[in-house]
Amino acid sequence: MRIVIFCHSLVSDWNHGNAHFLRGVVAELLDRGHEVSVHEPRDGWSRRNLLADAGPQALNAFDAAFPWARGVVKEYGSSGPDLDLALEDADLVIAHEWSDPPLVAALGRRRRAGRFALLFHDSHHRAVSAPHEMARFDLSGFDGVLAFGEVMRRLYLDREWVPRAWTWHEAADIRVFRPAADERPDDDLVWIGNWGDDERSEELRRFLLGPARRLRLSGSVHGVRYPRRARWAIRRSGLRYRGWLANHRAPEVFARHRVTVHVPRRPYARALPGIPTIRMFEALACGIPLVSAPWSDAEGLFRPGRDYLLARTEDEMVAQLRAVLEDDGLAQALRDSGLERILARHTCAHRVDELLTIADELGVRTEAGFAS
Repeated sequence: MRIVIFCHSLVSDWNHGNAHFLRGVVAELLDRGHEVSVHEPRDGWSRRNLLADAGPQALNAFDAAFPWARGVVKEYGSSGPDLDLALEDADLVIAHEWSDPPLVAALGRRRRAGRFALLFHDSHHRAVSAPHEMARFDLSGFDGVLAFGEVMRRLYLDREWVPRAWTWHEAADIRVFRPAADERPDDDLVWIGNWGDDERSEELRRFLLGPARRLRLSGSVHGVRYPRRARWAIRRSGLRYRGWLANHRAPEVFARHRVTVHVPRRPYARALPGIPTIRMFEALACGIPLVSAPWSDAEGLFRPGRDYLLARTEDEMVAQLRAVLEDDGLAQALRDSGLERILARHTCAHRVDELLTIADELGVRTEAGFAS
């Protein structure tokens, strides 16, 4: 099967968590013998910021970490991709939600005249938090949407944006995210995530910085778009701000810490029950104990109290972190159970299985190496 993906970026993960899951899906498809090409703008927002923040060596590090991407990633300029060339012999085409609306509309027009199946992949909260932005997308030519949670799937169908929709949760690429063999923790708490647009600033103060200060924990905060006031708050908490971290290096950072926390952005926690951030999948895959701020696991992805601990208030977060750090048996049980759940249900291999089933429903021949 020949799969063509259009996305904002596979190469850059600077404030662009969507790249994490797409990398794992592409790697899994390639390992199974499918032909994949990924098209992204050469001068996209995430890549520009990555180069400004970390320099060209960040792109070199991506090439070294993901050698399979050579020849798979196709960059295009301001005039857009050559769709005649990109879509030649395509069986399945996926456009990610951060693609430009004119490109999405053009793909829909090509679908009407072509033989491939066309899916829209939504892994963000804009459909709920900014529906006016989603209204810019013409999805009339699409076969359906891959929505990263059941609530999003229903939303697309209720608003009649697409004729069909499937729930397609994110997952961990266990080629990258796995427990470290020999690393021993030397710090207490780590948080890997971006500050963003004040979508969880208060939550980070209550469930990360406040508990760290009260427990006098050592540890680190990694991420981007932290304003000066946020960096000062981190310093006051006793943690250290480390800046941008390439996502493929997260496992080694997790391994140097005893516990991490999951703090969903406010739109996810309030309006999108059942959808954790991808950091939760990745952390559990690395075997680090995790304590989560409030979120509703409405789809039963994990087992609260076994795979992770839940804290509904700052006081509860303090108590849960203290319990993990003081009880080696509890910490080990969380490591084992969380990793077991990932391996059983939430790897990129599971999601590729689901994708191939969806493609089959759409009449796409899914044999590896097949091109229509």
